[in-house]
This record gives sequence, C-alpha cells and structure tokens, in this order.
Amino acid sequence: MKENLLIVWSNGDKEVANKFPLLYSSVLLERNYWNSCHLMLWGPSILLVKKSKKIRKKLIEIQKTGVTMSACIVCVEDYKAVKKLENLNINIEHTGELLTKALKDESWAVMTI
Repeated sequence: MKENLLIVWSNGDKEVANKFPLLYSSVLLERNYWNSCHLMLWGPSILLVKKSKKIRKKLIEIQKTGVTMSACIVCVEDYKAVKKLENLNINIEHTGELLTKALKDESWAVMTI
C-alpha cells in the first residue's frame, strides 16, 4: 500500500510552483493524506528557489509540517545555489538514488512536476 509520497519538482515556473507542489505539500501531512512526504528539487525549480525569497519562505513553512526535502547536487552546483539551499536545510545530494528507490518501492507514490 502506498503510504509515502515523493514529489519530484523540476518545473521552474513560479505560478506552477505556488499552485501545486508548494500548495499541496504544505497541507498533505496535516490532513493525513500521506504518512510521509519528500519534496525533491531538480533542475529549474532550484533556480526558482534561488531567485525567489517568497518561495524560500514557503519552503521553510512546508518543512515545519514535517515534509523532508532534497535537491540534485549537480543542478544546485550548476545554478550556483549551494548556499541558498544549505541555508534552507535542504539536503543536497545525488537525488537519483532516492528517486530510484521510491520508484521500486511499493510503499511510495512518485509524482513529477
């Protein structure tokens, strides 16, 4: 049974970010939609986080609900966003490992945006 959600957020559009991955991930644990949630930043979403103070503030609020976060190390370095993401306590790592694990594990649902 799927109990955990991995959201892979790679879209760099601000409106998409605010209206879906950030909105949904901000309420899903409090509403008991899932037992756990991990928000994975990949590609242009990292650039958006780097540039937008409002988005960074929202990510801090989401973390307070219990959602864990990580970001693709290659992308973070390419966008020169290491300090910004470290300041948000987002784990910078090789995200392909977690993605592969979640895709193979029947207790995880994987959503890509």
